[in-house]
Amino acid sequence: MPTGSDKKPHQPHRHAFLSGVSRLLERVKAWPSIAHLLRATERFNDRLGSQFGAAITYFSFLSLIPILMVSFAAVGFVLASNPDLLAELIGKIVNSISDPTLATTLKNTVNTAIQQRTTVGLTGLALALYSGLSWMGNLREAIRAQSRDVWERNPQDREKIYFRYTRDFISLTGLVVALIVTLSLTSIAGSAQAAIVHTLGLDGIEWLRPAMTLIALSISIFANYLLFLWIFWMLPRHKPQKKALLRGTLLAAIGFEVIKFVMTMTLPQVARSPSGAAFGSVIGLMAFFYFFARLTLFCAAWIATAQYNEDKPR
Repeated sequence: MPTGSDKKPHQPHRHAFLSGVSRLLERVKAWPSIAHLLRATERFNDRLGSQFGAAITYFSFLSLIPILMVSFAAVGFVLASNPDLLAELIGKIVNSISDPTLATTLKNTVNTAIQQRTTVGLTGLALALYSGLSWMGNLREAIRAQSRDVWERNPQDREKIYFRYTRDFISLTGLVVALIVTLSLTSIAGSAQAAIVHTLGLDGIEWLRPAMTLIALSISIFANYLLFLWIFWMLPRHKPQKKALLRGTLLAAIGFEVIKFVMTMTLPQVARSPSGAAFGSVIGLMAFFYFFARLTLFCAAWIATAQYNEDKPR
């Protein structure tokens, strides 16, 4: 059985090993990229990035309800002006559902949506505007919390309510326009790419598929870049450093593409289970909003904590 004296010779080697590991970790932390990542992570955690992300997720999910109301109202206007389409829809409902009670309930729901389309549309539009402004206000405040040099708000950050809502309305409108532009750019580029390949008769070329995939991925990242560039440039009160802004936006654009890829791969797997079939879409949507919010706030912290040789220490 070993005694205490048998262990003593090993102690110096252990201390030397731990000391070497500690020095190595300190050297790694001193690397500019690692040090920047640690500063951004510390700011993100200290300024409640996860909690703000959860709040943004809540308001994002809540905003879907009035958007669905407006969508139902729009469908109601289309169906009311097209009786043949309405009759075809009701016929498909009745034929696809074996339970006559459920079929009658759904048919009555469609008729009610058509009859009350104006009320539902106006109510949904008002709620969509209110929830959209609340969502934009929370996103703005969360990004400002990460971007400010000091965690607490100062008197210059406080705005009158009418000015704040006007600013949020303009920001929301700009964000919607930026989102439409990015989605249109991705869609048009993808369709044009497929049409060009088909027109030139290059569909059967196997090596061309990876190249086309890479081109589509680059276009998607560029569209993401435009969206995040608008967010990080317009929402903070204090404009960030140009170099940090461009690099942080690229980080956000690539990260957002990774989130979309992961969600695309995992959601079909989740939907295969009985519980996933019932709640998978809801869970997936909430997860998407949450990861988007966390990515946005972390990149805002990354931009705010950037330090370069030509800059003064912040």
